[in-house]
Amino acid sequence: MNSITTSSASLAGSAAVFPAQEFHARAAALQARIRQEGADALLLTGPENIFWVSGRQTAGYFAFQALLVPADGTPLLLVRQLEETGARADVWFDDIHTWQDGQDPAIELARLLRGQGISRLATERAGWFVSPQMMGSLEAALGGIALLDGSGWVERLRMVKSSRELQAIRHAAQYAEAGMAAALAACRAGASENEIAAAMTAATITAGSEAMAMEPLISSGPRSGIPHATWRRRQLGAGDGIFLELAASHDRYHAALMRAAWVGTPPDAAQRMMDTSLRALDAALAALRPGEPCAAPHEVVQQIIDAAGFTAAFRKRSGYSMGAAFAPDWGEGAILSLFTGVATPLEPGMVFHLPITLRDYGRFTVGVSETVIVTETGAEPLSTLPRQITLC
Repeated sequence: MNSITTSSASLAGSAAVFPAQEFHARAAALQARIRQEGADALLLTGPENIFWVSGRQTAGYFAFQALLVPADGTPLLLVRQLEETGARADVWFDDIHTWQDGQDPAIELARLLRGQGISRLATERAGWFVSPQMMGSLEAALGGIALLDGSGWVERLRMVKSSRELQAIRHAAQYAEAGMAAALAACRAGASENEIAAAMTAATITAGSEAMAMEPLISSGPRSGIPHATWRRRQLGAGDGIFLELAASHDRYHAALMRAAWVGTPPDAAQRMMDTSLRALDAALAALRPGEPCAAPHEVVQQIIDAAGFTAAFRKRSGYSMGAAFAPDWGEGAILSLFTGVATPLEPGMVFHLPITLRDYGRFTVGVSETVIVTETGAEPLSTLPRQITLC
């Protein structure tokens, strides 16, 4: 079903995050890849990729949605009927179809695809958002249509950001800095992790942030030594370390920031770890240069950490790509990492979050991060917040 009323037509693109020409350029670049691969169309089901091509965004992406990008012509969007109004406000084209609650969206999608005369369809085989059961239903409904693997076609185009995307990320970085400053100011003996979380999120949202793709990470005391722990009402006491990390959002584009605080004086081991993290981050920023492989910044980080004797306290990548994000992750870590063996050359316009953390597991974590834009000459950090441990 596909009905456009006068009121819905007037909505067209009214909530789009960028002008239509930005999305036209993206679709054209993707269509060139589709033709190059010999496909008739690419079917997108991941919310980030659908957003990148069409501008479509919603908190209701738990319900099946799909964007069909033909090798030539205008995309086609399939959404749950309840989502139609929002879809029409978001996107730059009007070919929007719906499925009703109680219908099988796989059958409706197959009907639409057959109506397009598609015989060779590329799909996101590596996508995480369609369950194996739904993929099985789609494959059964699309019998007779040759299915190709289109994984990574959009992601390769998302690696380098446009000027509009970079501006959105700069805004997000300002919001994140406001939130981090408020969180650090709230750290004191007697304060609870919830108070710090409230101060952080209130300041971030007041500064301008929209919904974040993942909750902030706020932990204290021994639980700060557990990766990805977050607030649980614990009250801070003397000698506690505090780990703080968040990402803020502008038009779905995210920038992240990490800092550490301590109630009183950190023990020597924590301070040595923090000093090592600071040196490693400085070295990584110096190594972020166009033409160098993505492995290069990680290698200098690893060398500094190994030389300080903290190899076991790290054991992870040094950074990951940032951009448009939906829950459950604020980063684009599945697109590009700063890690051993990643040979993809750094390019101006790429954006990374570099979280350099060292942990005494189950006791404390210290670390520091920056979201940075790769420029023609190096790296542009997006925060001016002091990087050393904040004493409180």
